[in-house]
Amino acid sequence: MALAHTEHAPTPRPGRERRRPVVIQGGMGVAISGWRLAREVAGAGHLGVVSGTAMDAVISRVLQDGDPGGHYRRALAHFPSPAMAQRVLDKYFIDGGRATDSPYKPIPKLTLETAVAGEELGVVGNFAEVWLAKEGLAEDAVVGINCLEKVQMGTPTALFGAMLAGVDYVLMGAGIPREIPQLLRSLAAGEVGRISADVAGGTVRRHIEVDPRGLLGEELPPIVKPDFLAIVSVDQLATYLHRDPDIRPDGFVVERPPAGGHSAPPRGRLQLDELGEPVYGARDEADLDKMAAIGLPFWMAGAYGTPEGVAQALSAGAVGVQVGTLFALSVDSGLAPGPRAQLMDRLRGGTLTVRNDPRASPTGFPFKVATLEGTASEPEVYEARPRLCDLSYLRQPYQREDGEVGYRCAAEPVHMYLKKGGDLEETVGRKCLCNGLMANIGLGQHRKDGYDEDTLVTLGQELDGAEELIVRHPEGWRALDALAYLQEQLPAVRLASV
Repeated sequence: MALAHTEHAPTPRPGRERRRPVVIQGGMGVAISGWRLAREVAGAGHLGVVSGTAMDAVISRVLQDGDPGGHYRRALAHFPSPAMAQRVLDKYFIDGGRATDSPYKPIPKLTLETAVAGEELGVVGNFAEVWLAKEGLAEDAVVGINCLEKVQMGTPTALFGAMLAGVDYVLMGAGIPREIPQLLRSLAAGEVGRISADVAGGTVRRHIEVDPRGLLGEELPPIVKPDFLAIVSVDQLATYLHRDPDIRPDGFVVERPPAGGHSAPPRGRLQLDELGEPVYGARDEADLDKMAAIGLPFWMAGAYGTPEGVAQALSAGAVGVQVGTLFALSVDSGLAPGPRAQLMDRLRGGTLTVRNDPRASPTGFPFKVATLEGTASEPEVYEARPRLCDLSYLRQPYQREDGEVGYRCAAEPVHMYLKKGGDLEETVGRKCLCNGLMANIGLGQHRKDGYDEDTLVTLGQELDGAEELIVRHPEGWRALDALAYLQEQLPAVRLASV
């Protein structure tokens, strides 16, 4: 398919103060917080956020399915390098879509030095997602992108692609994102952007880089630095990041333990309750007076998805809240019809439960998993899945005996993990989040042997808001319904300023 190129999307004017909205729609899963959801929220005056995780896989699979509606092709027509966009289309686009019994093509795996084709796919995928989220919105509407510090090898290319599309905010947690401010400054200047790589057992400092001019050459357009919000769990980390101007973010999201997806492990020795979930205590809660004293804007997350929660956050000095579950369950999210229907049925029946599984994620961070029939949340379904690691976003780089870097994942075949120097204990209960999260959005892999990847749905553990919305909207709700509900206790003056 030949690409009809048009001018790239405009970026925000330098120096323009960005909107500080009351509600941040969380960046969830792999494309659960997709461009459609983010555009709805941003268009209503709040911060719509797309997920920056695995967008190379998402765009490649959507293109192989024929790009229904032509949305990604429309975005690629605005990419500043027509040649790069065309290479992605030539490789992955299938007019009319692949045969349903055909596997998706593999894509280059992330490494400390990802192949150029993999870099290009990451840049283009994240550009397209942000561009579509911003398409047609007012100039002051704000769109963000959420990345995980744990997925380091994909971060520079993801953020570069998002910045080419004029992303307004970058949000990052699941680690200590101390190098992201400098990465954003470098990319905005058109310079090589790099972050340090966490290499297990490493004795030599290594980096992950993206070279804007090396990829786009003279086609590199002006780039504006987005604001950076660091996702933290305790005030001590916020204080540390604020202390040094080189690593200081523009604000914080203070995420409490009930928040969905990955969450920080409890401080101190890990203890489990009778259900096998991590036990959190006072040490795991941020001191909000100290957060306010830092002087940077902050938002609260984790059990703030009700009007009362919003009011509580504002009274504590927060700008507002970040909410995930209400938006993940909305009809505007990227969740596939099958898992959405099962979630809504359980919500109506009062039987929806979410477990904080300390073993599910290969990262070692606890991970919230919704208990649903026929998904990898069930032990028998998990045990029946052949262990393999082909998407590999959560692989850990490690230094081999010969000094070179290898890659291993605690969810890969056990014998392979052990051969790479991993500990057997680390493999117990580990689930393949990469393939499960792709299946959640209807892009699960179909294997040549006929095996279809199972879903693995993540949500927050506080369901009060969702339980109220299902009463009001028995057949499901839109993102705008969730926004209206969250703002019910806001003073009229705050509503007018949003």
